[in-house]
Amino acid sequence: QVQLVESGGGLVQAGGSLRLSCAASGRSSYCMGWFRQAPGKEREFVATINGIGGSSTYADSVKGRFTISRDNAKNTVNLQMNSLKPEDTAVYFCALRPDTFGAYTRPEHYNYWGQGTRVTVSS
Repeated sequence: QVQLVESGGGLVQAGGSLRLSCAASGRSSYCMGWFRQAPGKEREFVATINGIGGSSTYADSVKGRFTISRDNAKNTVNLQMNSLKPEDTAVYFCALRPDTFGAYTRPEHYNYWGQGTRVTVSS
């Protein structure tokens, strides 16, 4: 059973930065994604990276501001978030799909989810 634990959320002013981490138990070289869900909204895709780190995809809303990376030796995936905006406020979830080479953008493609970490960006 895979367990995912997110960390790094918090309160930050607009224009600031946060770094989210997701620690995965078990085998790590699988597709990992970050999603977010704001109050009253559906869960939306943020970024994904394939199991070997060779392919990543971003939502248009975060492209150029967020960077996803992974360290398979440490079983972690990170999301560096820069130039944060109030509209980035949400609970951020990491997710895993046991697929090494693909990178997926839809939540239904993922088999395992973390509990989420809250990010609040004040204006």
